[in-house]
Amino acid sequence: MPSRIYKYMGPEVLAKAFSDEDFCSLKCSYPKDFNDPYELFLTIDYRQDPELLAYYQDVVGKLPQLPTTCFSKSPIIIPMWAHYAHNHGGVVVEIDEEKITKYFSEIGFGDVDYLDQASDDLQPTLDRAYGIGKYRYHYMLQRGVFSAAYYTKHTCWSYEQERRLIAGENDVEDINEMKILKLPIDCVTSLITGSNSTTDTQQIVSSLASKHGAEYYKMKIGKSSTNPYFVDSNDHSYEFENGIINKCVSFCDSCKEPTEEADVCPWCAIEEHHEKSAASQNPMRMLDRLGLLEQYYKDMNGSSGKK
Repeated sequence: MPSRIYKYMGPEVLAKAFSDEDFCSLKCSYPKDFNDPYELFLTIDYRQDPELLAYYQDVVGKLPQLPTTCFSKSPIIIPMWAHYAHNHGGVVVEIDEEKITKYFSEIGFGDVDYLDQASDDLQPTLDRAYGIGKYRYHYMLQRGVFSAAYYTKHTCWSYEQERRLIAGENDVEDINEMKILKLPIDCVTSLITGSNSTTDTQQIVSSLASKHGAEYYKMKIGKSSTNPYFVDSNDHSYEFENGIINKCVSFCDSCKEPTEEADVCPWCAIEEHHEKSAASQNPMRMLDRLGLLEQYYKDMNGSSGKK
């Protein structure tokens, strides 16, 4: 199964990311600049004896600062669209992880683990290093702290489904005081515009996708399901399932929302006779015609103690 990862970005970032037609440029950050201030609290429990904590600090030393950029494992995370893609007006770039590893042999990937507090995994290693003093325990402690520092976050961020890329200094370029990782453009497999994206953004992204041989989709919010779906330029519908974007077998002819073996979704199936029948069965309409609806709500609100 192809490995796909997803980068959320606002429309203003899009132009910078694709300013070089042969590359997709992504900003990298160092751990000291991460947006979760508690990430480095998730290595060991810092409530230790001062002597042991001082020993830990001396062995571990200063955490190596390596260029890091973050992806998600899903393109349908609503908070991600809201926070990182300009309130659904931006773009998600689908990237082939396997191709990245072929171009950059030293780059490493890892899923982020979400914790409420430091796990107990490193404590025995710390105790052995302190109590026995063998080199291998010191090395194991350093590697364990490195992994925990780079690949753990507090559980409040778990909705991101984050996957991190750690690069070497030689993999990135210094551009305008930023660390930029330039991915060859064939690593980009799809471009997805948000449900609130403007016509201009959609046209720009569609043209970029066509130019670089990538797929183009627009994300849509349906009425029948809490899962977003996608529509391509030919009005075919797609769903994100099992880590990939799949073409739907059936979808509504009108709104394009995926359906189960039907040509129309429940909402688009509503016809005029359904609406007339519903109106005739709504007792509030009778009160309204008699001019009693406003007083009815006043009475009911008063009796319930609510305003």
